[in-house]
Amino acid sequence: MSENCPCCSGLQYSLCCGRYLSGEQFPASPEALMRSRYTAYYQQNADYLLATWHRSHRSSQLRQALSESFSDTQWQGLRIIACEAGANDNEAYVTFWARYVEKDRSDAIHERSRFVREDQRWYYIDGTAPQVGRNDRCPCGSEKKYKKCCGQ
Repeated sequence: MSENCPCCSGLQYSLCCGRYLSGEQFPASPEALMRSRYTAYYQQNADYLLATWHRSHRSSQLRQALSESFSDTQWQGLRIIACEAGANDNEAYVTFWARYVEKDRSDAIHERSRFVREDQRWYYIDGTAPQVGRNDRCPCGSEKKYKKCCGQ
């Protein structure tokens, strides 16, 4: 029996992101790619992250930057907030909240990631930080207002 997948899907790793990180399959949706990329960060798998980054946004320093970030970062959990279609069938967005600890300090990334599909494969392009109002529900999933939770 396989352990649970780090992406917090509730599925076993072998039935979830494991098949993508092994190269057995390609993620069929932007959400599956987002989850597998989170798992790659969790596992410190720079090769997978680079392979799933759109070529137009890969820099020559990307591998080094990823490797440097791995040693100080421990990923704690992923929450998918929304999956949305883009301007056409080959563009989509996934909004997520990912918790991590870096140098003994807890933090989180809240991002609306943009994905594109080329040759039947999804790729990560870039992301933006969604605006959260003080009285909005906190994106971490606590059901508290942002100002009383992560916005402090």
